[in-house]
Amino acid sequence: MVAGLTSAALPASAEPGSGDDAPAASAAEGPWLTGYWHNFDNGSTTLPISDVPEAYNLIAVAFADNLADTPGGITFNLASDELGGYTEQQFKDDIAAAQAQGRKVVISVGGERGHVDVSNSEQAANFARTTYELMNEYGFDGVDIDLEHGINAQYMEEALRALSEQAGPELMITMAPQTIDFQAPTYGYYQLAEAIPDILTIINMQYYNSGSMLGCDGQVYSQGTVDFLTAQACIQLELDLRPDQVGLGVPATPAAAGGGHQSPANVVAALDCLESGSGCGSFTPEQPYGPIGGAMTWSINWDATNGYAFANEVGARLGT
Repeated sequence: MVAGLTSAALPASAEPGSGDDAPAASAAEGPWLTGYWHNFDNGSTTLPISDVPEAYNLIAVAFADNLADTPGGITFNLASDELGGYTEQQFKDDIAAAQAQGRKVVISVGGERGHVDVSNSEQAANFARTTYELMNEYGFDGVDIDLEHGINAQYMEEALRALSEQAGPELMITMAPQTIDFQAPTYGYYQLAEAIPDILTIINMQYYNSGSMLGCDGQVYSQGTVDFLTAQACIQLELDLRPDQVGLGVPATPAAAGGGHQSPANVVAALDCLESGSGCGSFTPEQPYGPIGGAMTWSINWDATNGYAFANEVGARLGT
């Protein structure tokens, strides 16, 4: 168990749903069914963007790379050789086709092995500039922050606000923190979420590879359960975030993560619990939060190995 956030540590003014008074976030639509698309072959399966089921209305392309000799800068290298000869032009055309269907595509930065350091103003400026350049080159709708080796909230906020100024109000900013990243207000992702509710689209917490964690009620919950999703999501929902800015992230199959897999039915039950107070386990919110932002899975490619069970069941629940 790790030291965690209890309900007493939450902001005194926060009440369920109080984020409704926050400024409107960029590209606040949804609900979102987010799926990560692999730009590599990791033993699951590979597929072009054109084969991604329409239920995934938010596709996160994994992952950007560090731009050489540009601190904080990112680039993208399509691994065509690992993707059966998938070309840059096909990739760009498929992104445009998905967007023509009303879907969104963002570039994800980080992952388990990705290290992008944004810890000063120069790096923040480089991150914003190079991300915007990738948006223009490939047609990405925004950026997903999935840095799993720590972030500097001050300078990541600086980078994302600079990007927002360049890209405009339709920019999508998503995040996929690990579960531990919201266990205390001193953690970078917690601080970043507090700082950017006006430009944030959605946070899709990774509710896996976590072990046991404290929920917002100070009780310990084990991964792989409905309670783990609801009692952890409660932490974000008690911040100055709207419910539509909170998503539930789980692995698509047991093989997709080291631990924490749970069925799509559990995700549906957790959504029901948070939104209406029904389908809960031992944890029940003091009052329902209303429509939640959606759900996320790692990954579309792993879901493909399971007949798209996640997209079919959770997408049907979300209406995507």
